[in-house]
Amino acid sequence: MRLAALQQTNGLILHDVDSLSDACASHQLSSPTHPLNTVLFEADYWQSRGLVVGEAPGRGSSLFLQARDHEQWVLRPYQRGGLIAKVSKQRYVWLGAERTRAFREVRLTAALYEQGLPVPRPVACCVTRFGLTYEAALLTVRIPGARALASLLSAEEADEALLMRVGAMIKRFHQAGLDHVDLNARNILVDEAGKPWLIDLDRCRLRPPGKWQAGNLQRLERSVVKFAPSLLLKTIMNALYKGYVDNHP
Repeated sequence: MRLAALQQTNGLILHDVDSLSDACASHQLSSPTHPLNTVLFEADYWQSRGLVVGEAPGRGSSLFLQARDHEQWVLRPYQRGGLIAKVSKQRYVWLGAERTRAFREVRLTAALYEQGLPVPRPVACCVTRFGLTYEAALLTVRIPGARALASLLSAEEADEALLMRVGAMIKRFHQAGLDHVDLNARNILVDEAGKPWLIDLDRCRLRPPGKWQAGNLQRLERSVVKFAPSLLLKTIMNALYKGYVDNHP
């Protein structure tokens, strides 16, 4: 994976050279001097071409895009939650490109992807500056047929073997030093083969081992409570922790 930054008059794009160049050509966005364009990060561009194939729930309304014949992308705008969203939903304080949430997430995701960890392949991000503030959006490759662990728990379709694989996956990320600050059942996806994936690395970081690892698991447990039948909660968490401790591949 080769990350490169491209400055444009209305934005700064950090992209994976290998995964984006062909797609840009297929959407008439390439030229000898400017292979990328900020319109790639605008919902209107995809909607006007009939390439929006779905929408994910949650803050920001991520869109599923038909980027290539056999590949879909996820377009996710960065949006605030909580009380601060009443002041500004999309604007963040500008402290330099490399300190934007988008650049940090792409670089972190790329580093984990290169290690073979189950994260979506990052495609690109775009940061648009407005004086002392900025807005941003992220493109990643969509995992085919994936469902959120939250959905599987609600439908009582998460068996012990799957839950153990989820626990083992989390342990792999912890061994790599990833502190996932929003580890919840919506940010764990399970593909058609039953393989778990971790998504949404916004504000996450790499750290030495510490109490944060237990904190991640406690946050996940609080999330599981919202989706799993109360009678099955103990069984579910026991399977997750067993997979985490045993760390089966």
